[in-house]
Amino acid sequence: MLTANGLRPAFVVCDDGRILSVDAYDSTTTEGASLSDVGDLYVLPGLVDTHVHVNEPGRAHWEGFLTATNAAAGGGCTCIVDMPLNSIPATTTVEALRSKRAAAQGKCLIDYAFWGGVVPGNAHELFALAKAGVRGFKCFLADSGVEEFTRVNETDMDLAMPIIAKTGLPLLVHAELPEPLITAQHQLRNSAADWTLHDTHLRSRPPQAEVEAVKLMIRLCRKHRCRVHIVHVSSAEVLRYLQEARSEGLPITAETCPHYPHFAAEEIPARATQLKCAPPIREANNRELLWQGLAGETLDLIATDHSPCPPELKQLETGEFSSAWGGIASLSIALPVIWTQARKRGFEIADVCRWMCEQPACLAGLESRKGHLAAGHDADFVVFDPEARFAVTPDRLHFRHPVSPYIGEELYGEVRQVFLRGRPIFDSGQFASERLGREMGARTAD
Repeated sequence: MLTANGLRPAFVVCDDGRILSVDAYDSTTTEGASLSDVGDLYVLPGLVDTHVHVNEPGRAHWEGFLTATNAAAGGGCTCIVDMPLNSIPATTTVEALRSKRAAAQGKCLIDYAFWGGVVPGNAHELFALAKAGVRGFKCFLADSGVEEFTRVNETDMDLAMPIIAKTGLPLLVHAELPEPLITAQHQLRNSAADWTLHDTHLRSRPPQAEVEAVKLMIRLCRKHRCRVHIVHVSSAEVLRYLQEARSEGLPITAETCPHYPHFAAEEIPARATQLKCAPPIREANNRELLWQGLAGETLDLIATDHSPCPPELKQLETGEFSSAWGGIASLSIALPVIWTQARKRGFEIADVCRWMCEQPACLAGLESRKGHLAAGHDADFVVFDPEARFAVTPDRLHFRHPVSPYIGEELYGEVRQVFLRGRPIFDSGQFASERLGREMGARTAD
């Protein structure tokens, strides 16, 4: 069991959905209780995924709460935080948040929460959204890909960030500036580049777009003292700027996603549009630098950026990266993906839990309830076999459309059982019929 003192034999005692104690087994405590012995398997905290696009309402045919939370549970996740796009309406007003809540009601197998959105012209909505229960806010500095969620510029940020700073909530930022993207894409169009190659997509989104965006957000963080979180870091070139900002004492954190420490651009074949994402998957040497960023805690956490769509939008038949939807779905396999790569590099399971349980819970303000096996926390835990090895097949994915670049990958680590507040919700490939998920509401209400 992974306890505060590391991985060791232990008992977890829970009642009424909460953990009473860890390593406190005695006949009095457990009298009349059911007892489960998992032998040499690991017991981990339930994962918290703070970067999930559920897309319901409005685009439930892409993904919905039923399938998304099944997939998350199958991957060992007991709480997700839903992004404010690609649903219709986007979660940029209190009324839209009500629509989200109504769509999720009674459909979720695991617990959930919502991010609000920052778009041009909605600064006046932000305090009300915070009061209504969003865990923080998300914005795009480059085009998001959907018309309902337009990008913001520095002027928009100067209006929004002082308000967000007063709430104490984090601002999550898609950190690519549009100008380097526009320049690169113009050059590629003029050169008649082959858009069936991932290399063309890679060159269309150069690292400089990330670097300049991160430098902008550091400057605005310094100006407004607003908590800033950089989502899906793909370029290791930003790490030194993040380190400098931390040294200065700025409240800035960052994440990467499973596909960036797993795949490498050189290994992606032509027409493999299932690997299109933004920012793009970069080269193998960049991948190793991201692992160093995780080791040094410049990158705080790993979240999936689960962004599914119907198969036809991935342009699987044409193989055209220019027109394919940019998103990778991985909710059900993120833990084994990261464990497979982490164990090869000498990391421990405690590191993985820091990246995928503890730090995401802190980002979303859920650290008093989620992310730890500790007294007083929700009895959310995962029974995990670290030595099991399997090939990813479509039937393991559980999300609405089994389209994934991980199909065929050989991975280590299998989720055997998942418990939500002490109740079993996933066991050996089977899901509980009862939808036990609850919304994790406003921070002041926890």
